[in-house]
Amino acid sequence: MRREQVQAFVKENLLTFLTIGGVIVGIVLGIGLREVPAEGEKWSPRDVSYINFIGDIFLRMLKALILPLIVTSLIAAVGSLDLSLSGKIGGRAVLYYVITTVMAVILGIILVVTIQPGKGAEETSGSEKGEVRNVTTADTLLDLVRNMFPPNLVQACLQQYQTVLTPPKSNPAESDLLLWSVGGKFVDGMNIIGLVVASIVFGIALGALKDDVQLVLKFFQQLSHTIMKVTGWVIWLSPIGVLFLITAKLLEMDDLGEIFGKLGLYFAVVAGGIVFHGFVILPTIFFLFTRKNPVKFVANMGQAIATAFGTSSSSATLPVTMQCLEDKNHIDPRVSRFVLPIGATINMDGTALYEAVAAIFIAQLRGLSLTFGNIVAISITATAASIGAAGIPQAGLVTLVMVLDTVGLPAEDVSLIIAVDWLLDRFRTVVNVLGDSFGAAIVAHYSQKELATIPSSSEINGKPQRNSIAHSAETVLFEERL
Repeated sequence: MRREQVQAFVKENLLTFLTIGGVIVGIVLGIGLREVPAEGEKWSPRDVSYINFIGDIFLRMLKALILPLIVTSLIAAVGSLDLSLSGKIGGRAVLYYVITTVMAVILGIILVVTIQPGKGAEETSGSEKGEVRNVTTADTLLDLVRNMFPPNLVQACLQQYQTVLTPPKSNPAESDLLLWSVGGKFVDGMNIIGLVVASIVFGIALGALKDDVQLVLKFFQQLSHTIMKVTGWVIWLSPIGVLFLITAKLLEMDDLGEIFGKLGLYFAVVAGGIVFHGFVILPTIFFLFTRKNPVKFVANMGQAIATAFGTSSSSATLPVTMQCLEDKNHIDPRVSRFVLPIGATINMDGTALYEAVAAIFIAQLRGLSLTFGNIVAISITATAASIGAAGIPQAGLVTLVMVLDTVGLPAEDVSLIIAVDWLLDRFRTVVNVLGDSFGAAIVAHYSQKELATIPSSSEINGKPQRNSIAHSAETVLFEERL
């Protein structure tokens, strides 16, 4: 029996072990190869590019998944909301998810801007210092709103709008940007925010049309499940990709000691922020709204927390989360089975905090000065990205790429934080699951009147029958886990 348990544990955590191995081998290989050139010489950019080739392929696959992952996940999740039967219940759940996600992003930004873990790092030889466009904070915010409503959805997959300021011809030396001529252009880069808004609207339309479009909704649900499967395959390649990315990045760096010091401080900022949000802010919100003991609630979720930390997947943890909520915390199954599948897709507090901190940390490492508008853009993009992140291990790496695009940072910079991402991923998954659980409890507390008007689930063999939406979502997630 013990041997079978060990085999099951190894099989369940194989990806983690392989990722850790990839990190260790990458670090050892990178440090060892630094000694190959003669003293005083360095690896040439061309040689580094050869070593980075496999890592670059891995990043290309991650970026290729952004569009289908975001669009299908959002349409399937939002379209699954039963607007007529459970409109208020779904509305409360979504409102809670949005508010707590925004709070997590704000907390992360406050921590990283205050502590500045990447400040003062020496420039690496392979990284040019970031350049800031000549643009005002108002222009940045207006561009953000403009991009929410793209004139062409096909173009939004390839380009986004950007305000361009040019100095007046009468006074080319004018320093006041408010006096510059205002223009605009479409620049290369996926308009993620526009696609997110379009996907949400499309999902709402599917939910409003109900039975008339069940075939379309099922198509997007199955497509989302398929994309998650492909994403899982790509993530399984991460140990190899990580190995070569870290090796190449170490060969580019001038001062390894300083970079590792900054990385340790970054880890402390992210982990501290995630733990504070999950075990202080969320329980406080729960207590204020329900007047119930949050400590007892968290203790009853112990099995779900352990599963979340072990699997690093909020989707795989979903069945355990439902069981803990219903059997130990006595949450109405009609709420838990409706709210949790949606929360496992769109409620990612830990991921949102991590992506906001990671983007600003990388900008600090590169010496890029961020304006208030840049920070607001990062916060909104991190929130939107977390909503579309798949509930599978390390899917945050996929959506982090789009957050880096917000401040014009290259996707390759994710290699700077991959070394500790495998562990941070477990912390943020725990908080994601806790956020879903607290949300279900709060929604159930404020939905007693609506629940009284909704017929109870019919009893089949002594067990309540699950509604079709929650059952479909849970079935998909069970299959994914297998």
